[in-house]
Amino acid sequence: MITQPDHVPERLALLPASAADAFLTEQLLRAEQVHGGIDLAKLVEPLDEGDARWSVEPIRSLVEDAMFEFKDDRARADAWLAPRLHATLRLTRREAADRRLWTHLALAVAPDYVAWRHVSGPTTARPERRVPPERFQGPADRQCFSRLWWAAELFRNGPDYGPVEVACGNQDLIHTLLRQDLLDHRPTAQALVRLVQSGEITTGREIVGLSIAINAAGATLIHDVLAPDEPRDPSRLRDWIAEAEAAPPVSRHVLPEGPDEEPVPERSVTVLVEHFTDLFETAPIRGRKSEV
Repeated sequence: MITQPDHVPERLALLPASAADAFLTEQLLRAEQVHGGIDLAKLVEPLDEGDARWSVEPIRSLVEDAMFEFKDDRARADAWLAPRLHATLRLTRREAADRRLWTHLALAVAPDYVAWRHVSGPTTARPERRVPPERFQGPADRQCFSRLWWAAELFRNGPDYGPVEVACGNQDLIHTLLRQDLLDHRPTAQALVRLVQSGEITTGREIVGLSIAINAAGATLIHDVLAPDEPRDPSRLRDWIAEAEAAPPVSRHVLPEGPDEEPVPERSVTVLVEHFTDLFETAPIRGRKSEV
């Protein structure tokens, strides 16, 4: 069984993709053995030593607990880890957009978790187990940890991470929609969660079809007008980040709380749930039989 590197750094850092390539070995991609870690530590750009957010120990503790708790169903770890990773690693969106941070987390801090979570089973075409390289240093919607952080950021309702659990419990939802700009409209994100939660949409084909219909409708209907959102107060996020040093470890049994921002207006969510339900009736769902 793959284990953590012999050398795990004490603090997060920035690791460029060009430097990371040498550590994506065949043994790691086959989930057999990780690198030692010492040589990798020589190639990173350090982050602010005085910032408590960059401590590795809370994140290592989270991923180890996730591997233990969800050893029989690895996909379920996403819904548990996403809100807790977001609440532990308190970032601005600009910081979270830096791929070098996530590459360092995946390769230097928790490559064993990446391999555990994303190793695929053998197939006829490829008999050996395999971890896709993009899970270590890929785009935001594919990289192991950035996809969870961004899912939590885009689906949380102010401080409430409940919608994040629902969203991350549906792999098709986060895989399809993290790549689309429409999720930066908070009422849209919450309305989609409600449709999944109610069972109105369930399959990957339904989610893809609805997202196509929503994007098409957006050409003639501005969702900001149909379902306005409350302006976000940036000071709330700054205060939340500043509290990181004094914040206790996140609970393993109840959801943490995110930044103390205003939740999405309920009326806007209700309006979009009704609108998206209507769009879904005529959405291009592959395999769905048309009614005469």
